Amino acid sequence: MEAGTFAVDPDGAPGSVVLAPGDVRGTRLLPERAAGSCCGLDGAEGPNMACATCGLPVASRIDDCSLWQAVWLAPGAVRPVLVDDTAAPPATWAELLEEGEGTPPFEPIATWAPGSGRDHFWSWSPRWEAAAGQALAHLLAASEGRPVSVPDGWCEQVFQRALDALLPGPRPGGLPGARSHLLPANGPGELPEARPGALPADRVVRLAVLAGPGLPVPDAGADIVLVPVHPQTGETWTPDAAAHPVPLPFGVWRWLAFPRPHLTLPASGGLPDGVLRDDPPAPRPRSLFRADPGVFRHALARLPAARSPWFREISENLAQYVRAGLF
Repeated sequence: MEAGTFAVDPDGAPGSVVLAPGDVRGTRLLPERAAGSCCGLDGAEGPNMACATCGLPVASRIDDCSLWQAVWLAPGAVRPVLVDDTAAPPATWAELLEEGEGTPPFEPIATWAPGSGRDHFWSWSPRWEAAAGQALAHLLAASEGRPVSVPDGWCEQVFQRALDALLPGPRPGGLPGARSHLLPANGPGELPEARPGALPADRVVRLAVLAGPGLPVPDAGADIVLVPVHPQTGETWTPDAAAHPVPLPFGVWRWLAFPRPHLTLPASGGLPDGVLRDDPPAPRPRSLFRADPGVFRHALARLPAARSPWFREISENLAQYVRAGLF
């Protein structure tokens, strides 16, 4: 969670709200409920944060390794209070585009043995993997079972490999069979049997394009649009076109729509706006991009299209796709 934002769990109890840990005030940790974790708190024993005034358990902090850092408020212990004249109006789309930062697709991950030389390695951003998991489910639903083509560049790296494997029939310009290129380079795996590649004449490829603030209105031929979600309001950009919208977090969408020339290496200090460093590009991850399977499964189950037979086949064979390196 980013500072100043919150989210609601649609599948949880009413009032299941998550915040960024730094936004929580007036609480203290409960050490007796911090057992069972590895390098931090995992919240497995229930609320581990108490009100500093009354001592009532009010939230669960999670900051263990390999887990998203967050604070989940206990629904039965807290209530919302409206405070007048303190909240600034949300930023407009134009202001977000001017001031908002894109989310880089790579992140340096710290290693357990800093004395061995390098103290980090480069990995795909977990936020990109989670965003792609949700967006991929929406892309499949919007495909109506037909092949989908996404824009070249980052969109192609993130989505096209999975779309070619999960949807029937090859794309024009795609590889025949659409499956021989999907096995990971660092491990074995087998994909489920491909569905018949021959499609009726009317089952044309669906075109997905990027749309949103600062971009031109999509052409009439676009069937699907990848659009941003407002980070403060949760509002999805409404395209000026009769196309199926697929939501993406604003930071990920901004990078897809307006990519930087390259990622610079981590460095202290800063440079004036508009000045680019001439450092070599940061090392890329050694593996192909893989969407988060948990987020994909969760998003898939909430879509009405998941009841379709061809969609159920994807859900039922998800474990095989994971073993094959697709997720």
